[in-house]
Amino acid sequence: MNPTVQNSPAGRSRTCKTAPAIGCEWCVGVLHMTPRGGLMVLSGEQKLKASRAASCLLAPASGDSVACLRVAPNEVWIMSILQREEGVPNVVNCAGDMRIAAAGGTLVLDAARIGIRSDDFELSTGNAAVAVDTGDVVGRQLRVVSSTLKIVGSVLSSVLDRVQHFSKSYLRTTEGIDRVSATHVEVEAQQLMRFEGEHALINGRELIKARGAQIHFG
Repeated sequence: MNPTVQNSPAGRSRTCKTAPAIGCEWCVGVLHMTPRGGLMVLSGEQKLKASRAASCLLAPASGDSVACLRVAPNEVWIMSILQREEGVPNVVNCAGDMRIAAAGGTLVLDAARIGIRSDDFELSTGNAAVAVDTGDVVGRQLRVVSSTLKIVGSVLSSVLDRVQHFSKSYLRTTEGIDRVSATHVEVEAQQLMRFEGEHALINGRELIKARGAQIHFG
């Protein structure tokens, strides 16, 4: 062939051959774990070394019936779990980071019991609503930060070793009894201290003392 014609674009298109696609075949088998934790698929009379495909999120377990893609004479990729023995737990896992996304949709987890275990847990949302019949929150340290905090209920009971309260204004209204019982009670005001009631009783078993620049009774 004329070298000029062979090196031209038309000549290269006639002589260039497209490489054929890599062939493969499907097979099914039963999965077994090797003593070292490897995967082995028994298909017919063959024992094939297996690897889990990235799309197979359900972790294989020994005894699973699996669908495999055979790309080498003695090597297959596990593409899916066809059947699992009863009682074997289903575990969805993958190596590395994992993210479940439902763009524009709703993600719902529906189960009789849902447990979350993590060393570090973060929840970020614009609006959250939690409704429970009974609930417990247990932690070594618990901090709640909010610009407005409102608690509504029928009974509030707290048991603490020490309570500290700081506020600019503290308004309290009680329709029934407001009772304080302590070994030592101190009430201190910088400007005015005022007690008012239909009846006022002060009972000092040992001593009653009133001190001031002026003292008025009546």
